[in-house]
Amino acid sequence: MITIRSSLSWLWLFIALPRVAGAQTTPEASSILEAYVREGLQSNLALKQEALEVRRVAESITQAKALFYPRLTFNPTYSLAAGGRRLQFPVGDMLNPVYRTLNQLTGAERFPTNLANVNELLAPNNFHDTKVSVQYALYNTDIHYNYLIQKELLSAQEARRRVIENELRYTIATAYYQYLQTLEAVRIYDNSRSVLRELARLNEKLVSNNVATKDVLTSARYELSKLDQQQAVAEKNRESARAYFNFLLNRDLQADILVDSTLTKRLSPDALPLPDLKETALRNRQELTQLSGSLRAAQTAVKLNEANAKLPNVYVGGNVGFQGFGYTFSGQGYGLAQFGLSWDLFKGYEKRSKIQQAKIQTEILQTKLTEVQRQVQLQVVQAYYELDATRESLSASRDGLTNAEQTFRLIDSRYRNGQALLVEYLKAQNDRLTAQLQQSLVTYDLLTKQATLSRIIAL
Repeated sequence: MITIRSSLSWLWLFIALPRVAGAQTTPEASSILEAYVREGLQSNLALKQEALEVRRVAESITQAKALFYPRLTFNPTYSLAAGGRRLQFPVGDMLNPVYRTLNQLTGAERFPTNLANVNELLAPNNFHDTKVSVQYALYNTDIHYNYLIQKELLSAQEARRRVIENELRYTIATAYYQYLQTLEAVRIYDNSRSVLRELARLNEKLVSNNVATKDVLTSARYELSKLDQQQAVAEKNRESARAYFNFLLNRDLQADILVDSTLTKRLSPDALPLPDLKETALRNRQELTQLSGSLRAAQTAVKLNEANAKLPNVYVGGNVGFQGFGYTFSGQGYGLAQFGLSWDLFKGYEKRSKIQQAKIQTEILQTKLTEVQRQVQLQVVQAYYELDATRESLSASRDGLTNAEQTFRLIDSRYRNGQALLVEYLKAQNDRLTAQLQQSLVTYDLLTKQATLSRIIAL
């Protein structure tokens, strides 16, 4: 019975979202991410393992195909024997008296009267059988259907490799987007630090000129210390992101990462209509291709068992060589041709049970395929509306950032002219910082949602 691998292996990679430093920007920024993805596909160890698995299954097809050819074997044997059972037959005792009587009656010595009794070892001594054997299956259901099953299993294994490749593309892209977001966060904190330092210098002048009390200076310095803590966390995340991204590419964990500064300027327009996305996902998802290959292999296994129950196996063969006592080869040549048929007429309903078992396996895979199809459609719907909601959030965050920056500029001008309180200034500054961070997060979240939808529809 041919064993069918029918389980669908899902590779859901949990993406830690780390951060990166030491980045560089090049004129070819638009192709940076694509180049990193190609590098990751070439160097990723998990993908290399899957490529080796595909090659291993391909060798199984070669082995199955080899069974269609004749088998030629050179098979010499030489036997030495001593003791053991003997063949004893009193030929001389029985025939010698009869032959003497016949000779007397005929008056001539026509019959031998000195025949010896037979006393031979059953195990031949100093005996050789040097031959070339050929075997060829004229019709064998196992060979035929095994070849078809191995071809379907290869198709399923190749689909599994493409599943992992699709997941790796998504993982590299989202890790890269998170890297860019961390760089943006560090830049935002640096700008805020400059603003608060300028505020501290201004308050120091106000205090020295007795225009303001000392609490405005200590408050500004306190805000700076809080910002230092936030920036330290951002820089830690940046270093973690660099290590994680380089890990995905199988590179030195501290290697520099080039920045694609145009990604946020190339956000995709609205997605295709939802029905088109569902159809594309069902056509492209390699998990479905993998299951379909396993299903076809199981259906072929049903045919195999049905054929075994109804049809015989037919073969031809033969031997050509030398056989005899001592390696003389003189007068020892012989040839033997064979034609055979093997047909199991009854085996205690075993074959009927195997047919039912193969049909059940087919039904299991068909049910699984239907389930995965529905899961894929659900994933498309969820990713589609999440992407749509993120687009709306991005628009709202941009409006919020515009309003926060306008408010800060007004409060900053009023504060410098002594018309606003420090608490108003700090609130406006924190609101602007929060809006900048939120806008950055939503921007890269939109890129991640686009990558998620692309992964789900396998583009």
